[in-house]
Amino acid sequence: MNKRIITGFLACVLWLTVAAQENDREQSGRKFSSLLGLLELNYLDSVDLSVLTESAIKAMLKELDPHSVYIAQKDVEKTNEPLVGSYDGVGITYQIMRDTIRVISATPGGPSEEAGITGGDRIVCIDSENATGKTLDETFVRSRLRGKRGTEVAIGVLRFGHDSILTFKVTRDKIPIQTIVASYMLDENTGYIRLNRFSSQSAREFRAELKKLKEEGMENLVFDLRGNSGGYMNVAVDIASEFLEKGKTVVYTQGLHSPRQDYVSDGNGLCRHGRIILLLDEGSASASEIVSGAVQDNDRGLLMGRRSYGKGLVQKSYFLPDGSQVRITTARYYTPSGRCIQRPYGEGNENYFREYSRRLKHGELVHADSIRFPDSLKYYTASGRLVFGGGGIMPDLFMAVDSSLQSAYYGQLVRKAVITEYCVGFIDKQRSNLKKRFRDETAFIREFQVDDAMMEGLLRLADQREIARNDEQIAVSSLLIRTQVKASLARSLYGLNAFHRVLGELDPMLIRASEVIEDVDEYQRLTLGQ
Repeated sequence: MNKRIITGFLACVLWLTVAAQENDREQSGRKFSSLLGLLELNYLDSVDLSVLTESAIKAMLKELDPHSVYIAQKDVEKTNEPLVGSYDGVGITYQIMRDTIRVISATPGGPSEEAGITGGDRIVCIDSENATGKTLDETFVRSRLRGKRGTEVAIGVLRFGHDSILTFKVTRDKIPIQTIVASYMLDENTGYIRLNRFSSQSAREFRAELKKLKEEGMENLVFDLRGNSGGYMNVAVDIASEFLEKGKTVVYTQGLHSPRQDYVSDGNGLCRHGRIILLLDEGSASASEIVSGAVQDNDRGLLMGRRSYGKGLVQKSYFLPDGSQVRITTARYYTPSGRCIQRPYGEGNENYFREYSRRLKHGELVHADSIRFPDSLKYYTASGRLVFGGGGIMPDLFMAVDSSLQSAYYGQLVRKAVITEYCVGFIDKQRSNLKKRFRDETAFIREFQVDDAMMEGLLRLADQREIARNDEQIAVSSLLIRTQVKASLARSLYGLNAFHRVLGELDPMLIRASEVIEDVDEYQRLTLGQ
């Protein structure tokens, strides 16, 4: 009898609670609608209710957490593009330089390549409209080159060695956005893959690259997630599963309205054996941290680099009636050991997004001992190694930011895009000769050298761009400048993979990873935390 009374009482409390919540929601809705009506009828000037509503939504979400956001209807497609993994357009990589659209490369197999457009072309008109000048910007280019699949656009280009404009009819098509920007063998046994985003296609891309590298002899892998800000959680689970035996926890999620859900590996991964090193830094976030946490907590591999961003919140997207979209945080995610690595955000969004500056100021990017985790956030991996939650994932082997080759002079070359401008001019004249001299990107990377004559040509261009010469700083950055020139030329000739291969030869973290992964004793010592 008492149980029936208690059950009835609880049901009554629940009903009253739900009723109160519904009443609060109705009152809030009426309150907001009343205010809009008052403004429309009484404000001294005309008001745009849609603008006011959007502003109110943004302010409302800002009160929740830094990652719940509103996306206006006009921005939905553009914002979701990196996650969808494709767009409709002509398929070129370009750069706007000195009021001109310079084609870096055409997407292999894409509509522009099939039409005949190639790297080095300068786009001067689109559908008979002038496409040069000081008003040229990204919005102009995107609005004219992108469009519905199957539609046609006429692109006029200037090409080195041709006196007149060449016009190409290009039929727009679906263009994939590759999220793996580099994939190659570091040596006979070790492969390297760099992923810049977790889009809907990333797991498929990753698996395809693993198969290719295994056919080339890969036994171990360096997986680069530096600067990878995340993406889809389910894709992170699929990629992490490539490293884990069946039944291992990858991540679990939980929230007030989201009961705990565990995600486990399926046991079909291609990298369940062999040594694994993951590279991460302060820009590695969200899905990158899911993969890193799964590898670390399951003692599957070694994490190298700097403390990750610290985003442990899960968002879901919902469309509003006008086609706009909100991404609402619905749960926290936890690594296999139980860590939630979300950074505190109670001091406001503005302070939250200044994290990089804070880390820089406190010396965290160069000194591992400047990082402090509270004892209350201690957790342990499967083998009993100590790890911490509450503020990103700390790698097993810290690597400081290396600025030994940096200088103020080099910084000006980058900011004024002088290296890029020099390489574009060089490629215009030497593309065919370079293609004849080097049969493929490997030959180019192995044999091509940026000589003193090229270096002097670059410095003369810098003089013209009003960058004062500083011989001391040039000497400090000489190797970096030459490597950047070689990488830019490699990209123009062979694509993004060649670009990263060249830069990798001067990458301290990648060089160290190559050493550690080949040294079995050191790898095991670091992985076990000894």
